[in-house]
Amino acid sequence: MSILGIDMSCAIGSLRNGDFPEKDCLLPLMSKLLGYCLVAVSTTVKLPQIMKILHHKSARGLSVVAFELEVVGYTISLAYCLHKGLPFSAFGEMAFLLIQAIVVVACIYYFSRPLPVTTWLKALLYCALAPTVLTGQIDPFLFEALYASKHAVFLFARLPQIWKNFNNKSTGELSFLTSFMNFSGSMVRVFTSIQENAPVSVTVGFALGFVTNGTILSQILLYGKPTVPNEKKVK
Repeated sequence: MSILGIDMSCAIGSLRNGDFPEKDCLLPLMSKLLGYCLVAVSTTVKLPQIMKILHHKSARGLSVVAFELEVVGYTISLAYCLHKGLPFSAFGEMAFLLIQAIVVVACIYYFSRPLPVTTWLKALLYCALAPTVLTGQIDPFLFEALYASKHAVFLFARLPQIWKNFNNKSTGELSFLTSFMNFSGSMVRVFTSIQENAPVSVTVGFALGFVTNGTILSQILLYGKPTVPNEKKVK
């Protein structure tokens, strides 16, 4: 019996016999279920962050570079997983996170006007290159090198925000709920990527996300309410 690519036969068979499913049966099942749950939850992960920016009409305390790099990282991750043919349950949330990350960047841009010319150039460059990367229409060797750099992209996407939080002793308009879901999602993905036999590079990427997202979450808990004066521009 298979539902959405999830083999339920061993678990159902064990339960019918009055036995608890074996570890070799239960772990893959849990991995698939968690994967699809994560994909479902990912549709709203960044919504609290978007709503907080819109509600306060401010991007105070948010590092625009961090969120721009996040968009680049999600684009590379989604493209690579599509290229490798991984099951949707193993990477599906990347598509939803990418869309929401783009919306977050657009909100930051809107509340950070006037924008410098370099910002517009970065946006245009992304729009020009993203379709090529997502469709995998680049040299395979370059694709592998690009994905290898993804870990550094995500790492440097978090570091500017972590440093800004530390320097301000405040997390500004960062959403606790979004940060908590990012942290939880990274933790679940470490487990599911191992169970799905994903490439080591994929697992390492999720592990780095677990550490950096955990750092940002701990900063939100540590610094509590923002104490720095309102900023009208994002630096």
